[in-house]
Amino acid sequence: MSQTQKAMAQLIAVFHKHSGKEGDKLTLSKSELKDLLTAELGDIFGKTQDKAALDKIFKDLDANADGVVDFQEYVTLISSITMLCNENFKKGK
Repeated sequence: MSQTQKAMAQLIAVFHKHSGKEGDKLTLSKSELKDLLTAELGDIFGKTQDKAALDKIFKDLDANADGVVDFQEYVTLISSITMLCNENFKKGK
């Protein structure tokens, strides 16, 4: 597998590692999202103890306002963070 294919597989695996613990296995509840952010992106988000900040992240991600974060909404988060990291990388050069 190419590096890109490995990265894609990893993103999928991380989503499914955290989804479905509370209901639908194809979506993330707010607490599942919190667990994912803490476990996988703790260096960026910290421990996500700020409930208001978590609520805002969840609301912003839940584009269709169905009360859960689906895979497409999750990928939007990952893409946005990746773009911000790339901007910081370019500034550091």
